[in-house]
Order: sequence, then C-alpha cells, then structure tokens
Amino acid sequence: MPMRRSLLPIKTSALSLLLSLPLCLSAAHAGENGNISAADRARAVRAAKAPPAKVTAKKAPAKFDFEGEFVDYANWKEVRAFLDEMSAKHGFDRAALDTLIGKVRYVESTVQLMKPAPPGKPKNWQAYSARFIEPVRINAGVKFWEENAAALARAEREYGVPAEIIVGIIGVETVYGRNTGRFRVLDALTTLAFSYPESPTRAARMEFFKGELENALLYARKDGIDPLTLLGSYAGAIGLPQFMPSSIMKYAVDFDGDSHIDLRNSTTDAIGSVAHFLVEHGWRRDDPAISTYRVTVSGSHAWEKFIGQGLQAKYRLEELQEAGVSTVAATPQNMLFGLIDLQNGSEATEYHLASNNFFAITQYNRSYFYAMSVIDLGKAISQVRAR
Repeated sequence: MPMRRSLLPIKTSALSLLLSLPLCLSAAHAGENGNISAADRARAVRAAKAPPAKVTAKKAPAKFDFEGEFVDYANWKEVRAFLDEMSAKHGFDRAALDTLIGKVRYVESTVQLMKPAPPGKPKNWQAYSARFIEPVRINAGVKFWEENAAALARAEREYGVPAEIIVGIIGVETVYGRNTGRFRVLDALTTLAFSYPESPTRAARMEFFKGELENALLYARKDGIDPLTLLGSYAGAIGLPQFMPSSIMKYAVDFDGDSHIDLRNSTTDAIGSVAHFLVEHGWRRDDPAISTYRVTVSGSHAWEKFIGQGLQAKYRLEELQEAGVSTVAATPQNMLFGLIDLQNGSEATEYHLASNNFFAITQYNRSYFYAMSVIDLGKAISQVRAR
C-alpha cells in the first residue's frame, strides 16, 4: 500500500501514548445511568445519525451534521497549552495545528447531551431492553452474521469470544453500521475537552476528552486521514464498534490483513477489534458460555451488601447463598460471581449472578443494562439463525 501524506507533518518520532480510560464512549449515551432522559436522548441522537440506505458498512461518505458555531479556540490559553504539548510531545507541526484548530467548531448539542438527567426518573430495564431486542436489530444482525460468518468464526477461534457476543455489541452500538454518528469528531472532542458543562466531575471529564482529542490527532496522522473528515458520535466514538480514539490506538486490530485498521468501513476489522478489546479487558475463553444466572433474593436483605461492589466477579456462590441469594437454575459451583440488579421502574427488580465474562462486557460500556442487552440481542439473533 502506498504511503499516504499526513495533514499534520511529523517533526520528530511520536512518543508513547498516554493511557486513558478504557471507554468506547457509547457509555456516554447508552448506559443505564444516562445523562438525559431516554426520549430527549433518542431525539438528539436520531438527529445526528445518517438515514440508512441499507445495512452495510461500505457506504458513500456522509456529510456531517451539527456544524456548530465558531469559537476562537486558537486564542484560548488552555487550547494553546494543549497544542504546545502536542507539538513538543508528539512532533506535530505547530503552525499546522493552529490552522487545524481554526477550523474546529463548538457544538452545543454535545454539551447538552452531557448534562445530568433530571433527578427522580427511575431506571427501567424492560424499557431499555426493548430499544435493542427488537425486529430491526435482530433481522439486521442475522444478515450481518451471514455476511461475516467467516470473520466471526475466526475471531471466536482466535480470541475465544463467541460470535453472538460480537454481533450483539455491534448491533447495540450502531445497528451494524447504520448509525455510526455524523458529528465531526474533532468538533465534539474539542468542545468536550474545553467546554464541558458544569458538573461535579467536570475537571476529570475534560481531562478524559483532552486525552481523546490527543489520540484522535495521533490516529488521524498514523492512518493519513484528514482529522476533520472523521465522523462519529456526539462524544467522539468512531465506526461500527464505536471505539473512542484511545481505544482505536490501543485495541483495534487489522483483522482483514490489508495493513490498515479501518473501523469505519471494514466489518472484519470491527469484528476482530471488538474481540480483542474484550480479551484485553478480561474475557476468558474457557468460562461457560452462559455468563448470567437468574436468582431470587430473600427478605432478610443480607444480600444487599453484595450490590454495587464494582464491575467484577469476586464472590463465591456459597457466600451469596448464605446471604439469601437463591439460584433458579443450575449454576457452576467453582466460579466467582457478582450480584447485579436490573431495576424495572415500579415493577419488581430482577437479580442475576454475573460471571467474569459479563463484567468484561461492562468494560466496553460500564452498565449492567448495556451488557445484558448485548447478551440478549446476540442470543436472539443466534436463535433466529438456527431456525
């Protein structure tokens, strides 16, 4: 493959990347603890998505939405310091960075979508699940699986991640490439890095998005992409699997062997990258295929101490049972579990024991609702294919 010229020339060799949070930032808009109401979020995200012509990753480049407004970021002290660091640390041409930042726009939509939700709205697992376990995604998932069966089988063989989990993730994230987002990634990331809305976590979130902006520029340079052509979600996630730039740099793989990682157009690269991400975040190929087990809980409430104890499996079945957790079906005795609660608004909460591989999925999006939807969607697609 001929070498492509980079928009931002290198003065010196790039230094090692700073590691940022392992977040494919659909977590910012798909998690159980979303920052705005489901209705408002759905309207905003629908407005940012391209209308699909067909379920395929290889489509003509779409124009971006939400052009935003001009803000003179080049004269902001914090932005200048960031650009100075990019030049000194990674060898970017400083004048080229000035030119680039002059074309970046502030996008109010990204700020609004990051604002906290109004208090008091109860979580509802059944309502959340219904958004993903539905005919459009299931039928599109069957088609995606059939068209990419060889790549999915190879990913399962090489990484030990079942095809239905990979298909479930890509289906929940983008409906197999239909909804990859139409925000300019640099606009979204710059806005969130330097204009994040007021919140208790504002400083930490701005630092996170500053790291993602850094990685977006590194990714664009590495692949010879004009960074202004990168489109993604309102939070800067890119491609079929909605990887944040830091995740692309660290976890994406060239699974189709063309010496180029392309999560926007290559379904094969997307499949391999999802599998690799999960393995890097703790997926175990030898664990049972079932990763959650429905349970009931006693009225003693001794089991409550096991709720909300982090995204990991760390309790023995025996100690959970002693606290009043009763299994509904056969459950492995020699594994560790976490106790998860799936709240259903005014209806009864569901409780499950979750294994290590369930929590590996939550590293993709830190949400019980998300991980369970991935599992359920993949299972539904697998069942339809088997008919």
